[in-house]
Amino acid sequence: MNIPTSSPSCRREGFTLVEILIVLAIISLLAGVVVVNVAPQLNMGKQATAKSQLQSFATALTTYSLAHGAPPSQQQGLDALVERPTREPIPLAYPEGGYLNSRTLPLDPWRRPYLYLSPGRQNEPFEVMSYGADGEPGGSGANADLTSANLQ
Repeated sequence: MNIPTSSPSCRREGFTLVEILIVLAIISLLAGVVVVNVAPQLNMGKQATAKSQLQSFATALTTYSLAHGAPPSQQQGLDALVERPTREPIPLAYPEGGYLNSRTLPLDPWRRPYLYLSPGRQNEPFEVMSYGADGEPGGSGANADLTSANLQ
């Protein structure tokens, strides 16, 4: 009677280092393609958000101006839209909820406060601005300045 002897198994367990490196290279390539194609869309989304917020500010400032005869002063700033100003000129009839749907002023999409000018740079009654992604005056593309003056 022949009893089969067991020989060492030739089965392979796990992955080799080369296989793991190939998979990592493929994942890196795919991630690079996604970043190159998606990053510009994110910037466009942030610019659209900023334009929408600038429009909200412009509407609230126009409403404030109609109710009180003038927009908030430079010293009162955009805070006058969310809480009754304590600096002159103090409005007599200030609505309980303010002029924005928020109790705090929103930041621009790049996490910086909006800039407020009264009067605006081109003799508008007011101007609200964001310097874009770079936070510096001027620029183009994602770094372009956004202003309420261009919306009206």
